Amino acid sequence: MPTPHLETVKMDELDCWRIRHNGAEVLVAQQGAHVFSYQPADAKPVIWPNDKAVFKQGKGIRTGVPVCWPWFGVFERNPQSVKAMRQSDQPAGAHGFARTAIWTLVGVQDNRVELALIAPAGGFPGWPHQVDLNMSLLLDEQLHIRLTSHNRGTDTVTISQALHSYFAVSDVRNVQVEGLDGLDYIDTADGWATKKQSGLLHFTAETDRIYLDTPAQLNIVDKDWQRRIQLTSEGSKSTVIWNPWTERAKAFDDMADDGWQGMLCIETANVLDDAVVLAPGASHTMGVSIANLPV
Repeated sequence: MPTPHLETVKMDELDCWRIRHNGAEVLVAQQGAHVFSYQPADAKPVIWPNDKAVFKQGKGIRTGVPVCWPWFGVFERNPQSVKAMRQSDQPAGAHGFARTAIWTLVGVQDNRVELALIAPAGGFPGWPHQVDLNMSLLLDEQLHIRLTSHNRGTDTVTISQALHSYFAVSDVRNVQVEGLDGLDYIDTADGWATKKQSGLLHFTAETDRIYLDTPAQLNIVDKDWQRRIQLTSEGSKSTVIWNPWTERAKAFDDMADDGWQGMLCIETANVLDDAVVLAPGASHTMGVSIANLPV
C-alpha cells in the first residue's frame, strides 16, 4: 500500500500532523495524540468541525477524539480500583492526563501512523505506574483508531478509558443511533438512574448516558445528510453518548452557543465496572473503526 503523505502543521500553540491517503485527510495533534479532523474523500467532515476549539498547551481540545486515560470523566466517579492508582494530593482533572500529554511520533509505515506515550522512570506525575500507551491510526476506506495500554511494571494496574469522539451531524435533533435497543444504561443527567433503552435513540434534551455491554457496531443515521456513520469497536464494553444541549453549551467558552446542534459524542469506552485490569506484562487494545456510508 502507498505510504500516506505526512506533513507538519501548526494549530496555534500545538504541533500537529496532516495525513493524506487516497483522498482522505486526518489532522492529529502531538498533544494528546488527538485526532481533531477526519475528512473522507468527496464527503462532509465526519469529525465535528468546532470553530471555537482552542489549541493551547495543556488544554484539552473540544472536538475530534480526545484520549481519556487512565481515568474517565470526573475522577471521583471512577471505581475505587481506578482511584487507588493515583497518588497525589493535587486535584485530579477530568478524563486523566493522556489527552494533554506530549506524544512521540514513532513512525509511518504503509498506511499506518504510530504515536507513543512512554511512561518515564517512576511513572507519570501522581500516577507512578509503568504503563505505556501506543496510538495507531490506520487510513484506508475507513479511519481505524487503536489505543494499546502495556503494563511494563511489576504491579497490577486498573484503568478506565475512552475515545471521546465528537461526530459531525446535520442537526442532532434529526439523527438516530442504531444498535442500543434493549440495553441498560446509566442516565447521568437524571441522577445516575439505571434505565433501559427502547428502540432507536433520539435526541430531545441534554443527553449523558453510559450504555453497558454494548455491541461491537453502532450507527449514527443522518438522513438529512444521507449518510450513516458506522462505528465498529474492539476491546470496549461500554459506550458513552453525550450532547450538552442548550444550557450546558452556553457554559463552554470553546463551543458556540448553538454548537450542540451539529455534534454528537459517541465514545468507545471501558468505564465503571468495565474498567480494565492490567496484570504485569499484560496489554489491552481498545479501538474504533469509523466508516462514512450512505443511508
